[in-house]
Amino acid sequence: MNPGKIFLAAFLVNNIILMRFIGLCPFFGVSTSVNTSIGMSAAVLFVMLLAAWVSWILYHAILLPLGLVFLRTAVFILVIATLVQFVEMFLKRYVRHLYSAMGIYLPLITTNCAILAVTFFNIDYKFNILQGTVFALGTALGFALAIILFSAIRERLEDAPISPAFKGYPIAFIGAALVSLAFMGFTALFGIS
Repeated sequence: MNPGKIFLAAFLVNNIILMRFIGLCPFFGVSTSVNTSIGMSAAVLFVMLLAAWVSWILYHAILLPLGLVFLRTAVFILVIATLVQFVEMFLKRYVRHLYSAMGIYLPLITTNCAILAVTFFNIDYKFNILQGTVFALGTALGFALAIILFSAIRERLEDAPISPAFKGYPIAFIGAALVSLAFMGFTALFGIS
């Protein structure tokens, strides 16, 4: 498959959050401010790319040849958990305010199903290392686009005259549904599924 189509499909058409509904926990938890969303996006980009590379190599070099494919979930989660620990140590040491702002959602990147999904999709779609990298990059940037766009919307909604019954998560879910509907238009625009 063409790397450009893989990227567009992962970035817009099959956006991991808005079209596949994977990774909603950090999407709703961290998207309250643009700055925090940018930090989370950078952390997810780093972890997703490295997890895609390391898991692809481990799968093709060790698990597949030794007939240990049944261990892929455990191995992939271990890889992701290790990478998240590096990110957490870096942020705690060098970007203290972002570390504090992310709170519990930073260690939860380990269980972010979007990152685990990318590692599985790379294997299931039979991508080579280049295609897997393009897919992971497109997915991570699609995650970033969705969460940053949505955080900007949520910041504006804080000042909007909304009924108290809809304040907080109810209006957030309505907003996410509307943004998701808008992203459905990319399917017809690019003709990629």
